[in-house]
Amino acid sequence: MSSDPLLQPYKLKHLTLRNRIIVTSHEPAYPEDGMPKERYLAYTVERAKGGVAMTMTAGSAAVSKDSPPVFNNLLAYKDEIVPWIRQMTDAVHEEGAAIMIQLTHLGRRTRWDKGDWLPVLAPSHHREASHRAFPKKIEDWDIERIIKDFADAAERMKAGGMDGVELEAYGHLIDQFVSPLTNELDGPYGGSLDNRMRFCMDVFKAIRSRVGDDFILGVRYTADERLPGGTGMSEGIEISKRLKQSGLIDYLNVIRGHIDTDAGLTDVIPIQGMANAPHLDFAGEIRAATNFPTFHAAKISDVATARHAIASGKVDMIGMTRAHMTDPHIVRKIIEKREDEIRPCVGANYCLDRIYQGGAAYCIHNAATGRELTMPHIVAKADSRKKVVIVGAGPAGLEAARVAGERGHEVVVFEAASDPGGQIRLTALSPRRKEMMSIIDWRMAQCEKHGVTIRFNAWAEAETIEAENPDVVIVATGGVAHTDVLSKGNEFVVSSWDIISGDAKPGTNVLIFDDAGDHAALQAAEFLAGAGAKVEIMTPDRSFSPEVMAMNLVPYMRSLQKLDVTFTVTYRLESVEKNGNQLIANVGSDYGGISKQRIVDQVVVNHGTIPLDDIYFELKPKSTNHGEISQDELIAGLPQTVVRNAQGQFQLFRIGDAVSARNTHAAIYDALRLAKDI
Repeated sequence: MSSDPLLQPYKLKHLTLRNRIIVTSHEPAYPEDGMPKERYLAYTVERAKGGVAMTMTAGSAAVSKDSPPVFNNLLAYKDEIVPWIRQMTDAVHEEGAAIMIQLTHLGRRTRWDKGDWLPVLAPSHHREASHRAFPKKIEDWDIERIIKDFADAAERMKAGGMDGVELEAYGHLIDQFVSPLTNELDGPYGGSLDNRMRFCMDVFKAIRSRVGDDFILGVRYTADERLPGGTGMSEGIEISKRLKQSGLIDYLNVIRGHIDTDAGLTDVIPIQGMANAPHLDFAGEIRAATNFPTFHAAKISDVATARHAIASGKVDMIGMTRAHMTDPHIVRKIIEKREDEIRPCVGANYCLDRIYQGGAAYCIHNAATGRELTMPHIVAKADSRKKVVIVGAGPAGLEAARVAGERGHEVVVFEAASDPGGQIRLTALSPRRKEMMSIIDWRMAQCEKHGVTIRFNAWAEAETIEAENPDVVIVATGGVAHTDVLSKGNEFVVSSWDIISGDAKPGTNVLIFDDAGDHAALQAAEFLAGAGAKVEIMTPDRSFSPEVMAMNLVPYMRSLQKLDVTFTVTYRLESVEKNGNQLIANVGSDYGGISKQRIVDQVVVNHGTIPLDDIYFELKPKSTNHGEISQDELIAGLPQTVVRNAQGQFQLFRIGDAVSARNTHAAIYDALRLAKDI
């Protein structure tokens, strides 16, 4: 048996878990009609194949119709879910892992205009900031019905083969009863701590009476809301002890913080640029105070931290949830002494933020996650070896090189710069985004492992490429900042990348015109304001930085508000004029009838990138496919068979920002789904 603390089995009641790493409950928003069908199944089973001890799914499955999901969650109140759950649990068990599911009633953490348009419920009329619905103050008959709904849902999950259920009790209805900030009830369910905990205890009693003792029950809860007037640490420890003493549950899954605002949620689930494992010591204090099985997860992004959590006795099971979205095979690689090959989670939080904005979770640099039905986590060897030449060593080019190398091809990469990374190298210059470089570093290591040749400081001309006698050429040259967007005065502006890279000296009174809504504008603003400049960010959109998304926006706002950066929405920069040492910025509006001016000494334009595609168009006439990609073959995961020029010398493709300005995930997905079939 291994001496690695992470690989030790753990006995949880009657259930023996094969190691100490779990995937905690989360909802990737893959259900179809509220059911965990084929896509959900493939995603869940992949983590079981990777060796995790237990995968916990659905963060959280709704137990009642008046708990409508605000994104695509499982609907545990429907009987039809049972066979879908059974299919999933059987498949996970066949891979040697345990599986549990999280159940909840969202209470006020939803909206009345979702689902069946039923009133939102809570133990008070206080609205939650994040979801904005004013709740109905819950009545006795609501309480009775919801307790029964929890028990019914748990019974369905047991019938579906789950090893247990976990109640979601932070931010959701159960926690809304427990917290003095959200419970204004009188009588048996309000007032004293005993009364505020009564709903939780009644739910567990009802569930236990249905499922019996041979079923794991747990709770994920906050033991410290970190809010004035809320549940504090001392009361949280008392709550923890009472949960144990109830005899109704089998473990505690500890959270610290609150999730009713974007800022609160981001502190509970930290992103890049924030501290790793910020609540681990706190979870250890709960375990020490209760001497009860304790689970925890919050930015446990690397194996060393997870190992420390177990070896030091802080927790019994450690969650690496986002890390497993990045690499579902972490445990297998630990067992096989291949920790250095684990694809690192960079904390970009593309996964969580996309659930709310894009409708489904994806990892920023593992394009197979959530696409297990069509994309491979492990790339198969090709039937025959080809020569693949790639132009550009940014995320798209390096992903294409990695995949082609793993396929067994001879791969040569030309990169004009002295270092790899492209735009990622630029974005990583910002301290809060330095973790992004791991996307490049991991691919460089994989390329080296698979024998990829990378030639730096090598400007690739058409003749250079042809001299390699390639079978396939992939152009991944990225783009350059696009600032030529004004009616006049384009020569007076600089780009966000000019500011971030240091190519442009910061001004003292700066207008940033952000027409892309991505990280670059905020990074430039932070750099400028940090250097002492007065900064205004202006956008024609009705909200600023829409591509950054909610949780990623939080650290920026904490910084930029302190630096007194001004945000102006619904106005468009139209032109710039020179006036001595100053610039006159002429401002209009898409809504019409507005003409304003700003007098500044620097204008920064953030308008995405325009492709660097000269080499592609030079090579296009000499290719067999004239650069064409069959969309049908690409989407179906089939090799590209387009022939437009039978006398051509090679297949030619272009990917990433060399096609159009998108993002890192799109560039990597382009590369994976093309190169996996070469």
